[in-house]
Amino acid sequence: MSTVRIERVEPEATYELRSRVLRQGRAVQITGDHAPSTVHLAAVTDEGRVVGVVRFHPQVCPWRDTEYAWQLRGMATDPEVRGLGAGRALVAEGLVQISRAGADLVWCDAREAAVGFYERIGFTVVSPPYDMPPVGIHLGMVLDLPIR
Repeated sequence: MSTVRIERVEPEATYELRSRVLRQGRAVQITGDHAPSTVHLAAVTDEGRVVGVVRFHPQVCPWRDTEYAWQLRGMATDPEVRGLGAGRALVAEGLVQISRAGADLVWCDAREAAVGFYERIGFTVVSPPYDMPPVGIHLGMVLDLPIR
């Protein structure tokens, strides 16, 4: 694979990969995609191909009472590049950007299969497993910011 760069993008740039990896058969748009505070990032190859996407937006955390919580949502990487660092780079850049915006916590509904990925980045599981039909089992995870 060629190198990737992380870019802030419009929501529409995330839709093809989000549709293919996360939202099969469901609407690709997520409420709040076009809100001014929502941050969309893409991992883009030298050839211009989007191989990873993530979205961050201010959202009250269901597990922690904190003033400036943000939710990580819509995280997807192309299966062809998983394990090569694109996902980690996306989250790292997103954490920098939302920290600058005042975030003190980021949280996510992590798919069961992705929990290990988030734990390696520093997230902690804070909930028992729960079902989010039609997607399946998720766990609540949090990461305190700024990263210490």
